[in-house]
Amino acid sequence: MLKALQTITIAISCLLPVALPCPTFAAQKIYASYAVLERSISIDALELYAKKGIINDDLAAYARYAQPQVMQQLRRVLVTQVNLEPVAISQFLYTPQGEDLLQRIGQIIQTESRQTGVYALRSALVLAAADDEGLTLLNVLRHFPSSSIRVDLRRSLQFADEVEIIINRTNQAIASIARQAETEASSGVNFSQLPDLRTNGRFKWNKQTLTLNDQRRDRVYLADLYIPVTSRPAPVIVISHGLASDRTTLAYLAIHLASYGFAVAVPEHPGSNTEKLRSLFAGRANTADEPSEFINRPYDVSYLLDRLQVLDAEDPAYELNLDQVGVIGQSFGGYTALALAGAPINFPQLQKDCEDRVNAWNISLLLQCRALELPVTQYNLRDPRIKAAIAINPLSSSIFGEDSLSQIKIPLMIVSSSDDTVAPALSEQIIPFSWLTTDKKYLVLLEGGTHFSTLSEPDPNTSPLALPFPIYGAYPNLVRRYMRALSVAFISSYVTGDAQYLPYLSSSYTSAIAQKVSPVRLVQTLPPDLNSLVDTKLPK
Repeated sequence: MLKALQTITIAISCLLPVALPCPTFAAQKIYASYAVLERSISIDALELYAKKGIINDDLAAYARYAQPQVMQQLRRVLVTQVNLEPVAISQFLYTPQGEDLLQRIGQIIQTESRQTGVYALRSALVLAAADDEGLTLLNVLRHFPSSSIRVDLRRSLQFADEVEIIINRTNQAIASIARQAETEASSGVNFSQLPDLRTNGRFKWNKQTLTLNDQRRDRVYLADLYIPVTSRPAPVIVISHGLASDRTTLAYLAIHLASYGFAVAVPEHPGSNTEKLRSLFAGRANTADEPSEFINRPYDVSYLLDRLQVLDAEDPAYELNLDQVGVIGQSFGGYTALALAGAPINFPQLQKDCEDRVNAWNISLLLQCRALELPVTQYNLRDPRIKAAIAINPLSSSIFGEDSLSQIKIPLMIVSSSDDTVAPALSEQIIPFSWLTTDKKYLVLLEGGTHFSTLSEPDPNTSPLALPFPIYGAYPNLVRRYMRALSVAFISSYVTGDAQYLPYLSSSYTSAIAQKVSPVRLVQTLPPDLNSLVDTKLPK
């Protein structure tokens, strides 16, 4: 089967829409150029070092300038394998996001004739994935369909400067928020004498799966419903998963909230879930997301609430309090939560920010810009039943911008991760937090967290994309414990109006539960010294 797949993949790669010959050779050298200056290194030298740890004369000219740890990192990077099938790689690289990423990288990596490396890179990635040794950087270099690879150092240094600006400003913002949180942590509350919200509550719960059929949108989807065993109608919390996730991704949080007496409904958004990604990789779809998902996702939640209202009215088995409703969302689900909370899509902001998206370092912009393919009109996505919202690692800077986020009037918690490379903390959460005008707003910063730290790791046997464990951060279990506690505190305070939980929404509480290896911070206002960062335009 693998040989057949290799044959098909090679045949497809030879039909790429450029005049690249089907290669009977592999790249032999990498040329690094800066203006008229140019130096080369053989790929054989890199392979010898990567596989045997031997630095020959060719590589020694470079190694003498590098620290030993840098050389060891280079060796690991060259041979680290990414477990993706060639068809999956090929399918992704033909999506709008894949095309944009290739265009970005192709500005630096060029063919022997100094042409953009977009199509050569696509071919090399697909062929490397079909290689017996798998998709590694070394194999990508070996399969590059040109006898040499040229790297534009001037352009790469410009990119490096842009990235350094973003990293430095993000680190400044994180350090400033940490200092303010530590200063505010002086309430005198003895949290050791209060219930530990990180542990399960006292309620048992039952789970069922609903099949929803919104005929108006011709949309059928599932939702898991966790119903606590209580003597009173249960407030309702809806959890919206992110792109290429499903209704199990945040099941740990649903279970935890159910144990505190909340009925938790977790819909699966069919146009942007795991199955959609599986269809992309299998060749049954040409993208992992559809622009219509920016509209359908909030409507999925509203239709689910409509259905729960009918069930509550007609079936005595359902004891739901639909006057007390909250929403939690992560990533694309974070966008969903913000839209339901009252932020309309901001087409003028999108048009402005997406003009140069190929040069964007903010990966989330590649998804946000897809909304420009929607008909431009005033979509009403807000659901007035939503009393409070939590947006975890949301996409927000361009799809909403300041004009839209300032329209949110309900209590809102934004959760940000310091090491988020998908929806970067400073541009997508910290600066957008400064645009909020609602009185009840909280910014939670997960230091050491990534875009995926709040999620359960997927089952590698069923997930179409088995992400390497480090992508979840060093301490995902600790991060999930933080999220359990803060979600209960926020939802209890602002959905059910239980004031006894308000002390947990403080810097004092996060300071009390924070572990040094991966701290959590909470602030209600940004410190004054962040004003200059907020007002400074970042490279997108």
